[in-house]
Amino acid sequence: MCIGVPMQVITAGPGFAVCTGMGEKRLVDTLLVGDQQVGDWLLVFLNAAREVLTEEQASRIRKALDALDLAIHGETDIDHLFADLVDRDPQLPIHLRAPK
Repeated sequence: MCIGVPMQVITAGPGFAVCTGMGEKRLVDTLLVGDQQVGDWLLVFLNAAREVLTEEQASRIRKALDALDLAIHGETDIDHLFADLVDRDPQLPIHLRAPK
């Protein structure tokens, strides 16, 4: 299974960046997202950046991946990792809502 992980740029050059995230350090191809600056966040699949993220987006993805890891290991106490979703009513995406 290929899962994208959020990684932060620690050094960068033309077409590549060295990134850290999820306990790893990787050389990442940035040709699809363009050259990046130190401190930028990227969504990385198979050592290639696919999307530039905000710090908030990176944090939410990290928490979701942490929840997945806990669930795989039998943990059920994961609500704290989804604070933005707990205690709110689910909403349909705009394109699925009934016209007004």
